[in-house]
Amino acid sequence: MAEEKKASVNFTVVPEEPSDVPRTYSNFCAIQNSPLDFTLTFCEMLPPTEKQLREAQSSHVVKAPVRARLVVPVQMIPGLIAALKDNYRGYQESFAPQAAPAPKDDKGSLH
Repeated sequence: MAEEKKASVNFTVVPEEPSDVPRTYSNFCAIQNSPLDFTLTFCEMLPPTEKQLREAQSSHVVKAPVRARLVVPVQMIPGLIAALKDNYRGYQESFAPQAAPAPKDDKGSLH
């Protein structure tokens, strides 16, 4: 039997970007994990109604509508965190206002 050689192929995975997949807005994310994966539950938190405020007085809970729930394998989490940090750093460099340097005291050291 001849041993077959498997070719090694390097590639990058990119989203296909189908036009029918909507973007979903979320301003709240709850995170849970199991030994195998992390579940990210994205919600849209709107200002609470009078009814929700009354209920929250006793329950101390306001429910937000779930817009998407993603299950992510544990192996992806370090890369996801690194990508978020890198993208956020780029966002800050491009869009965040530049902070003024901290004032120095009489001895030249920073407070």
